[in-house]
Amino acid sequence: MIALLDGNNFYASCERVFQPRLVGRPLVVLSNNDGCAIARSEEAKALGIKMGAPWFQIRHLEREAGLVALSANFELYGDMSERMMSLAAGLGHRQEVYSIDECFVDLDGIPGDLALRARQIRTRILQWLGIPTCMGIGPTKTLAKLANHIAKCAERKPGSYPPHHAQVCHLGAMTEGERNALLAATEVGEVWGVGRRLGAQLRQAGIHSAMDLARADPATVQRRWSIVLAKTVRELGGTACLDLDDIPSDKQQIACTRSFGQPVTEAHELAQALSTFAARAAHKLRAQNSHAGQLMAFIRTSPFRKQDPQYSAYRICPLPEPTSDTALLTQAALAVLRAIYRPGYHYAKAGVMLLDLQSASAQQLRLALDEPGEGASPAGPPRERSRLMQALDSINQRHGRGTLQLASAGTAHPPQPARWTMRQERRTPGYTTRWDGLAVAKERA
Repeated sequence: MIALLDGNNFYASCERVFQPRLVGRPLVVLSNNDGCAIARSEEAKALGIKMGAPWFQIRHLEREAGLVALSANFELYGDMSERMMSLAAGLGHRQEVYSIDECFVDLDGIPGDLALRARQIRTRILQWLGIPTCMGIGPTKTLAKLANHIAKCAERKPGSYPPHHAQVCHLGAMTEGERNALLAATEVGEVWGVGRRLGAQLRQAGIHSAMDLARADPATVQRRWSIVLAKTVRELGGTACLDLDDIPSDKQQIACTRSFGQPVTEAHELAQALSTFAARAAHKLRAQNSHAGQLMAFIRTSPFRKQDPQYSAYRICPLPEPTSDTALLTQAALAVLRAIYRPGYHYAKAGVMLLDLQSASAQQLRLALDEPGEGASPAGPPRERSRLMQALDSINQRHGRGTLQLASAGTAHPPQPARWTMRQERRTPGYTTRWDGLAVAKERA
C-alpha cells in the first residue's frame, strides 16, 4: 500500500497559521511581481477566482467581497513544507517528496488499521503545524493519488462522494464493488497524468470515467496514445508500474530566472541581477554535489509592452573546467551579458541556466591526484575555493540568503531594493526563517 499526503491550499494555509484572522476569509497568494493568483482558499474559489487569474481582474473583490491578497513567501512555504514532510515520514518506511505540498509514503508491511494511522498523522500535522491535509491510500501511486482526490472532494464538496471518505480515503480497504463505484463517479480528467487535452481525446473515444479508463485494454491505449497512459491503465487496475522514488535524482539543468519589478535599461543593473541569479543557481548546484560544464544567460524585453522596441538574446558559455564556484559562474554570466547587451531597450526579464551537469566526485578525485601547484584556476587553488564556497553557503544558511554575496550583485549599504527586484508589496514576515520575523505573543492586560 502507498499513501499520498497533500497539504490543503498549502500556501494559503501557511499564511493562516500565523494570521488566524484570515481563517474563513477569501485569500489568494500572488505570483512573482504580484501578477496573478497561484493559490486560493476555499472561500476565494467560491467567489469564482480561477487559478492564474490576473490580479488586476480580481482586485475589485478586495472592496466588494473582503478578498485578502498576499505576495508569495516561498521561504516560509519551503520551511513549513520540510516540517510537514518530517511528520508525514512517520507514516511508513520510505517517503518520496513529490512537490512542496505532496509526498508518497510506502506502507507495505505496516500492521494495523492504515486509515486510522493516516488520520492520526493528519491530526498531528494539524495540531503541531496548523496545516490541514488530506490523504489517499491505495495499492499503486495512481490509485493513492485518486484516493486523495476523493478525500478532498468528499470534504469540500458535500454530495460529490460519500462523507465517510472525507480527509482520508483508503481504496485498499474497500470491496471491489465499493472501489469500482468511486472510480465510476470520478471524471477521467481527474486521473493523475490525464490533462485537459488528453481528457478530451479520451471522452471522444468513449472513456468518460476513471472506471472506463481502468477497463481499457492497455495494449490498445499504448498504440493509440502512449506507454505512459498504458501504465496509468494498469495502475488503476491495481498493478504497480511506478516505483517510489525515495532518493530524488539530480537535476539535469539548474535555472534561476526572474521577471523584473520595473523595466531595466542600464547594463550595471542587469549585471547585478545576473550576478544574483548565478549565485543562487551555484548554491543549488553545490547542494546536489554537481559541477556545471556550460552556462547560458539571457536578457529580454516584455512581449506584452507592444509600444516598446523588442529585443531578446542569449548565449551559451562553455566553462574551461566543470565548476560550482560562484565567482567563476558569475564571471561567465557577466561575460555573456557584455556580449549580448544592447542599450536603448527596456528589459523585463533575465536569467541564468547551468548546463552539462556532472557529479563533482570525479572532479574532486582528479584534484586530489594533482601534484602541488597544479590545477589552480584564475580565482585561486581549487581546494581553497571549495572551502570558501562552503563558508559562503554556511553563512547564508545561518543568517539568510544574500547575507554574503559578490560585489557585482550590489554593494549598497544599507541594502536598498534594486529596480530589478520583484514587486512583493504584500509579503508577510519570515515567521520561521528570520529572527526579525518571529511572531510575538503578548499577554492581555
